[in-house]
Order: sequence, then structure tokens, then C-alpha cells
Amino acid sequence: MQAEAIRWSTQVYGVHKHRGLDGQTPASVFAAIERDALMALPPRVFESVIYSIGRVAADCHVKSGKALYSVPWRLIGQQVTARTAGDVVQIFHSGTVVATHVLHLAGRSTNVEHYPPHKIAHTLRTVTWCRTQAEQIGPGAVAVVAELSTVNAIHRLRAIQGIIRLREKYGDRRLDAACTRALQVGDPGYRTVKGILVAGTEADHASPAVVPPPPAMLRGPDAFDTDLTA
Repeated sequence: MQAEAIRWSTQVYGVHKHRGLDGQTPASVFAAIERDALMALPPRVFESVIYSIGRVAADCHVKSGKALYSVPWRLIGQQVTARTAGDVVQIFHSGTVVATHVLHLAGRSTNVEHYPPHKIAHTLRTVTWCRTQAEQIGPGAVAVVAELSTVNAIHRLRAIQGIIRLREKYGDRRLDAACTRALQVGDPGYRTVKGILVAGTEADHASPAVVPPPPAMLRGPDAFDTDLTA
């Protein structure tokens, strides 16, 4: 098809005289004027570019298309421009590129380095990180983290992080004892562990189980202090 198009352009249409060209043929006009004005093709194929303007939200993300992209936290509240070309999204502020992401059709693209320092630490404290810290604290902490992370670990992550963070105030020894105590009472949650530490009862031993007496008809005569032989 391409060969036929070239043949038609050069041998049919190209040699046809046109009134709009003052009786000249397209081929002669091209050779005399247009050929020298041609420029080489650019090294890269043309890409369509989409621009969008948005304001950075409090969570350090800005919307472009149907996706959210993170930008440095210092730009919260600022207006930025997103440039989408191919599969790359660049975020500009005052003409400077401040973030680059791979194109997402939906959802979020987050670079944790864009968060404030204290948020970065919180984000990196995964369940795996908490388990490693618990091993440093002691067996009680290991058991509590294991208990809380067995089901819905993501939803309980903040509670697990909070328990690990208690070591900063109370130390590893007391925290481990409090975790053991919380397991003994059957509630290894953050509030329970912290409450034990605040009350200073982490060293208390578990209360012995109270066994209720058997029913009256099973106790026998000795329970009534009665001499049935009299």
C-alpha cells in the first residue's frame, strides 16, 4: 500500500498541472521550493501531553486524572501542575519538577519520602518491623504482637505500634512484664498494656482461679456439720 501511494504521488498526482500552482506540477514546486525547507524528523516520536492543575491536600497528594500522586509535604496547600506524557507523570511547582511518578489509572502513587520526617517513621513501622522490635523487648511482647497480628493485622497496626512505642517511656523490662500480665488477664490490647504500666501492676501475679463449690446435693454430710448417726 505504501509503494502504491508513493507511485500515485510521484507519477500521477505529482505530474498533474494545477491552476493553483500557476500551471506548475506539485513535483516541480517541491523540487524548486519545498525540498530545501524540509527539516529532519525529531529523534523521539511525538507524544500527546495532558496537563492538569491541582492543590496539594493535607495528605501530601494531588489529583491528576483519577489517581492521586504524592508531592513533598512542604507543598501542602500549594497549587501545582501535573504533566502526563506516556506512562510518566511529573508534578511541577513554580516551573520546577518536584515529583515524578509512573502513571496510574486509579488509586494512589506514594513516595514515603514526601511525608514529614515523623510520618515517614510511622509509615515504615510495619507489622514485620514491630515483630522485630518485640523480639528485642521480650517473650511477653512477642506473644502480644503475635496475638494482635493474627487477624486483621493492618487494622490493628496502630495498636501494635503503640505498644512497641511504650518502651520509650517504660523500658523493655516493664513493658515485657506488662504484656505478659495483659495476656494473663485475657486482654492484650494497647489500653490494657498501658493501663497496667500506669498502675504499676505489671509485676503482680495472676490471681488464682476460683473453683466454685459443688452443688449442695453433691457435697455430702461433712459440708453441713451434721451427725446423721445420732
